[in-house]
Amino acid sequence: MASIDFKHTPYGDLALISMRGSEDIASQVDYYLKQWRNIPEDESFVIQANCPRFGTGEAKAVLKHTARGLDAYILCDCFNYSVTYKMYGQTVPMSPDDHYQDLKRIIAALGGKARRITVIMPMLYEGRQHRRTARESMDCAMALQELVAMGVKNIVTFDAHDPRVNNAIPLDGFDNVQAAYQMIKALLKTVPDIKLDRDHTMIVSPDEGGMGRCIYYSSVLGLELGMFYKRRNYSVIVNGRNPIEAHEFLGNDITGKDLILVDDMISSGESMLDIAAKLKEKGAGRIFIFSTFGLFVEGFDKFDEYYRDGKIDKIFTTNLIYQPKELLEREWYCSVNMSKYIALLVETLNLDNSISSLLDPVDRIKKIVAKYEGK
Repeated sequence: MASIDFKHTPYGDLALISMRGSEDIASQVDYYLKQWRNIPEDESFVIQANCPRFGTGEAKAVLKHTARGLDAYILCDCFNYSVTYKMYGQTVPMSPDDHYQDLKRIIAALGGKARRITVIMPMLYEGRQHRRTARESMDCAMALQELVAMGVKNIVTFDAHDPRVNNAIPLDGFDNVQAAYQMIKALLKTVPDIKLDRDHTMIVSPDEGGMGRCIYYSSVLGLELGMFYKRRNYSVIVNGRNPIEAHEFLGNDITGKDLILVDDMISSGESMLDIAAKLKEKGAGRIFIFSTFGLFVEGFDKFDEYYRDGKIDKIFTTNLIYQPKELLEREWYCSVNMSKYIALLVETLNLDNSISSLLDPVDRIKKIVAKYEGK
C-alpha cells in the first residue's frame, strides 16, 4: 500500500536572523529563497538583529521585528574572528565564547514568542570538546542542552567532529549535514582531468577518527581507501594537545595515483601537511585536500611553501565559516559555496518536509560523476 504524500504548508512565517559575521552567507541564502518564492528583490527574509555593547564589553540583543509566529532560522558562525567590539576603549576580536553568548542573547530577545527556533551553526561550538577523558568540562554537550532549554527546537550543523554528541539531547532535533556532494562537484569543476576510478585515484584518511567520512567517499565513488595512524605522546601536552610523534600509512600502493585527503577541519594544518609530504615520498601523484572547515590558525606560509614544493596541489574548504581575503587569493585554494544547500535545508524545514534526501546525497553524487564521465 502506497503511503500518503502529504502536502505541507509553512510551519510559520519564514525569518532568517544573521549573527554578526554571518551576513554574507545569510544574504546568499536569502537570495535563493526569494528566487524560489518569487519575492521582490527589495524585500528580504532576513530580519534585523544586533547585539550592541556597553563600554565594559557587556551586551544585549535587540530585534527590529516582531517575533510572534515566526519560524526563525538563526545563522551563527562562532569562528569568525574578524568581528570585533570595543571594551574599555580597546578593539577586541570576538572569540567563539563571545559569539555563543550573543546567540543566546538573540534567542532570549525572541522571548518565547517565535513559533519555532532553528539554530544553523555550521561548525559546532566547542565541538572538539565532546567527550570526557579526564576531570574536564563537557562544553559541547552543555551548550546543546542549554540551547534546547532556551527553546531551540532544531540544531543544524555540518560535519560534526563527533556526531555522537547528539546523545546530549536525544529527544530534540539535531542534524549533522555533510558537504560531500559540493566537495566532489568543486573538484570536478576545478580539476577537469581527474579520473575517479580505482586505477588513478584513492581516498586517504589522515587518522583513524576520520575513517567514517572517508569510507563514505570511498563507497560512493568506488575508490580504494588508505589511512594514516597518528602516534601521539600522551605524556606531554603542547598548546593544549598531545603532540604527534609519527604518522604510519596503512593501505595499498599509491605510486602515481591522485590522492584525496579528507578531514573535517584544518586547524594549524601541521599534521595534514606532514601526511602530504610522506605520501609524496611514497610516490603519490597529485594531492587534493577536502576539509569542511579551514581554520588556518597559524597562517598560510607553510601551505604556500608546500604548494611551491609540489607537495600539495589544491585545498578545498567551504564558506561555512569566515574566509579571510588572503586565503581566497591563494592559488592553491578553492572555496566551496554551501549557501544554496543551506537555503534548500531552510526551505524544506519551513515547509515541514523531510530533509532525509538532502542529508544523503548519494544519488546526486553518482549523477554528477556520470555526467562528468559522459555516461
